[in-house]
Amino acid sequence: MSNIPGGVGASPPKLEADEKVLGRATYIADMYRSNMLHGAILSSPHAHARILSYDTSAALALTGVKAIVTGDDFDHNYMGPFIKDEAAIAKDKVRYIGEPVAAVAAITEDIAREALRLIEVEYEDLPAILSMDEAVADGAAVIHEDLNSYVKIYDAVCHGNVMSETKLEEGNVDTAWDQCDLIVENIYETQAQSHLPIETCGALAEVDGKGRVELWSANQSVFRVQANVCETLGLPMSKLRCLTPSVGGGFGNKMEAHVQPMVVKLAMITDRPVKLILNREEDLEMIRARHPSRIRCKTGVLNDGTFIAREVEILMDGGAFADDSPGVLGHSLLCSRGPYRIPNIRSQGKVMYTNHLRFAAFRGFGNPQINFATESQIDEIAAKLDIDPIDIRLKNAMDTGDPWFGGQIVESNGLKECIAKAREASDWTNSADNNRSLGIAVCGHISGLLGTGAIVRLLEDGTVALNTGATDIGQGSDTVLSQMCAEVLQVPLDTISLASPDTDGSPYNWGTTASRVTYTTGRAVVGAAKDVETQIKQSASEMFECSADDLELLPGGKVGVIGVPGKELSFFDVSGFTHWRKGGPIVGSHSLVYDTATVDPKRANVTGLPFGQIGVYAFNAMIVETEVDDRTGRIDVIRAWSATDVGKAINPGLVEGQLEGGFAQGLGFALVEEMIWDSGRLANPNLMDYKIPGSLDVPYEINTIIVEHPEPDGPFGAKGVGEIGLVAVPASIANAVYSAAGIRLRKLPMTSERAFNALRERAEDHAA
Repeated sequence: MSNIPGGVGASPPKLEADEKVLGRATYIADMYRSNMLHGAILSSPHAHARILSYDTSAALALTGVKAIVTGDDFDHNYMGPFIKDEAAIAKDKVRYIGEPVAAVAAITEDIAREALRLIEVEYEDLPAILSMDEAVADGAAVIHEDLNSYVKIYDAVCHGNVMSETKLEEGNVDTAWDQCDLIVENIYETQAQSHLPIETCGALAEVDGKGRVELWSANQSVFRVQANVCETLGLPMSKLRCLTPSVGGGFGNKMEAHVQPMVVKLAMITDRPVKLILNREEDLEMIRARHPSRIRCKTGVLNDGTFIAREVEILMDGGAFADDSPGVLGHSLLCSRGPYRIPNIRSQGKVMYTNHLRFAAFRGFGNPQINFATESQIDEIAAKLDIDPIDIRLKNAMDTGDPWFGGQIVESNGLKECIAKAREASDWTNSADNNRSLGIAVCGHISGLLGTGAIVRLLEDGTVALNTGATDIGQGSDTVLSQMCAEVLQVPLDTISLASPDTDGSPYNWGTTASRVTYTTGRAVVGAAKDVETQIKQSASEMFECSADDLELLPGGKVGVIGVPGKELSFFDVSGFTHWRKGGPIVGSHSLVYDTATVDPKRANVTGLPFGQIGVYAFNAMIVETEVDDRTGRIDVIRAWSATDVGKAINPGLVEGQLEGGFAQGLGFALVEEMIWDSGRLANPNLMDYKIPGSLDVPYEINTIIVEHPEPDGPFGAKGVGEIGLVAVPASIANAVYSAAGIRLRKLPMTSERAFNALRERAEDHAA
């Protein structure tokens, strides 16, 4: 534990706790500008149709309507993190029910929504593609006729309705099957899950007197917003300033653009501020969700449980636009081996365009889907070999220094300790008692990715200003990054101010995603703070007339001579010297990009993988206790133990909160959450019909176990934990259900109905 108040290892409350508890946090919904207009969006009633014409005359004649934009008001400029295939608003054709077709700005929201009903759009229906199988069927309608001409940022393999195809292979799978004593092959399916943050998507834009646009929005990266808006509107990035107020959750659906380009366009046309916020139904129908998937998994082992070979094929529904889908597919395949030694493995997958909304980044980024399949199958193998599920995992688990699938060396791995501690804490036994039993699943997950930066300034009074550009969406990263800065500079946490993300003044940060802020941005913060430390020592050495090597930082914002008690200066003294006498203000900065190669070409053959460098790995062992009602099929999770190798817990209290929150979201994915379409229309776009776990559904006892195996280049050894607490939840529940009731559920969500039908089939089989 640090001796700095609020430093590394302490658990101070989140910096924004008071303002949120007192209702003083400012969200988009709270923002207002003088003379502000309100926006509303007309969405497509067709899953796939060509737009023939618009008639906005009646809507424009409505008193209070100031502007209407349609696809005709936008050029053919496209955005997308991997494949640039999406316009700011439907252009020429619509590709899903709910896609924006027109946007209105009016003096009130009610008038804007009334105007939507007066807009007439003429469509020509096209065949709708509503499943992955339909997407690749002979003669299928093509959703993106211009796919080959789109800009792609990686060596994409795409054709027809296949937006991306990826393959990874190590060893020789075809010959390895002959070495196996047992081969198990199954099909697993996962559903679409809504992100469902409390705050829906929204934005506010205004144009200043110089014609420059200022844009506030609910987002996970002001820099991605800036890039997306400028790409679609043809604006120079210097003409758009993006800022972030408080954000009410994201989980991935606010990483890329949503309503921002349309809001900016309306503000530019009207020369008035425009605010637009989606209601819950619009947010569910229009924005993003987790990819549905179908996974074929085949694993071969020896009789002693040694893994020999695996073959995985995953198909994903990507929806109408690529968004993050190529990356989700690629990461899913990278995780298909799991944190195990399997010498021969071949994994391949395709993500298809369909006429559903975009499926995109969502906490876990493709890992929960593949983990459900692979970890369920490991338990099936263990049962056939009569080996304890924990023992078979320990036998094959990776160690520190082993390569991940693809060849990247894992420098920090606490998986075995996680398993051991979860087993001990849960008093593990894999046998049923009154329809109750335990189940286990484990996982590894990335922490890192792409570029970031940090700036640390020593202010005139000796306090500190920190600026990173990282968006805190509720996970507590503002607090964690400030703790790191405080630790390096040996100052109390309350002497550090943290700037809100602002493309005008913040150093670049790719985004709050991929469990990357603590690890990646944290490294930048530590580097910038150490730069300040060096400058403080150099200036103090001139004041003391000694060598900088003879100085050290002391707790409380002081610098002193090593071994000479009382020979010290305050940061106030040093800052005054640099501001007014010599050297100039002390400003430290540090920028970096994660640059360790994902693939070793001597070890693995890879095609179509979007990630050249993807990050370090954290590890988790999840044990749950479930009870299955054999009369109704109801599945209750009674207790859970989540043991996670976090490298170093910068703020243990926030780590626990992330693991508990991840478990609750994973519980919904496992048991109840499912987006259901009826002929292309989302049938449950509200919280009456879209079921999520309530407080009575989440187990009271979620035991979080922090394991610390420091990452060599992590900030203070830390790795990220934002996603990993969700990944193994569905598989651990499925495995516990099998142990408790003898039914193997291979399709999510594991609803009471599906469990009841499986119980009935089992009873009929026994009777026969």
